[in-house]
Amino acid sequence: MTTVSSTPTSPSKPAASAAPTPQPAMRLRELVFGAACAAAVRAAARLGVADALGESPASAAELAKAVNSEEQPLRRLLRALSCYGIFAETEDGKFVHTEMSRLLRDDDPNSLRYISLWCTEPWTWQAWPRLDDAVRSGGSVFHELFGKGFFDYLHQDAHESAHVFNRAMTTSSEQSARDVAELLDLTGVSVVADIGGGQGHVLASLLEKHPKVKGTLLDLPGVVERADPRLREGGSLGGRASIVPGDCREAIPVDADMYIIKNILEWDDDSTRRTLRNVVAAARPGARVVIIENLVDDTPSMKFTTAMDLLLLLNVGGAKHTKESLVSRMADAGLVLGEIRQVNPYLHAFECTVPA
Repeated sequence: MTTVSSTPTSPSKPAASAAPTPQPAMRLRELVFGAACAAAVRAAARLGVADALGESPASAAELAKAVNSEEQPLRRLLRALSCYGIFAETEDGKFVHTEMSRLLRDDDPNSLRYISLWCTEPWTWQAWPRLDDAVRSGGSVFHELFGKGFFDYLHQDAHESAHVFNRAMTTSSEQSARDVAELLDLTGVSVVADIGGGQGHVLASLLEKHPKVKGTLLDLPGVVERADPRLREGGSLGGRASIVPGDCREAIPVDADMYIIKNILEWDDDSTRRTLRNVVAAARPGARVVIIENLVDDTPSMKFTTAMDLLLLLNVGGAKHTKESLVSRMADAGLVLGEIRQVNPYLHAFECTVPA
């Protein structure tokens, strides 16, 4: 794709955030059109507008040529997005990047392009209007809509959506793995286990930072067969990593000094309880257990996490935790809670130990 760049000619218009706070009626009108904002972000991501825009202002005509679209509809799209701080329009009618629009670029190290696509996949537009049904019943509406469970639908009927899901989860995991590796103190730890750790990005980040530590990745067979190449035989960390196929809800055949459980306690209470009890059963007394989750309370990102919570209700009947609900599940499993720390604005780490 061609990157459009031109010589700056005028300063940007004042940011929309400088405007007075909207009155309640106007704010509600804006909120009920939230689908238009999400659709606009999706369109920009699919068109590749952020990748086409370079470091200098570019006109809608130049960008339209680069992304193979019509000029006037693209101008309308960019004008709508600039109201939310995604791109900005200059005084002479050209467009420039903002901090948020850069996150839609594929080459940005913190790119949210695939996460933006994942949250606006075609099936979501069919599921969201049924939220009232999910609230009434307390369960997923997915089977009724598509005739099968969420993951079966993804992998059997929606291959492009499954690809987007995998890319989004990989991106999210890689980004949060760096934060987790910075947060955790592995003093006294010889072996760390990533339970339900997906492709093992957290484990790989920890092993890279701590060259004397060994690690084990446990997840379902179909997941670990796509493990991070660094952890596989012949990979840069392969000599210190073990990959174990298994279901943490059934058993955890892993001996470690520290167990990490990240973003897997959100499907249902039964799965959560079984997983935590299996960790306690597998671990030796004094072993550390670090549980990392999004919370729907007491967090800087509640608008994001509560939205994810509702999406989980719709598609799998799951739920994000409050701090209280997660602490309660840990106590039920017999874990002794220590410090609770913020990993980043979206994640909290609960540090526990296995009692004697």
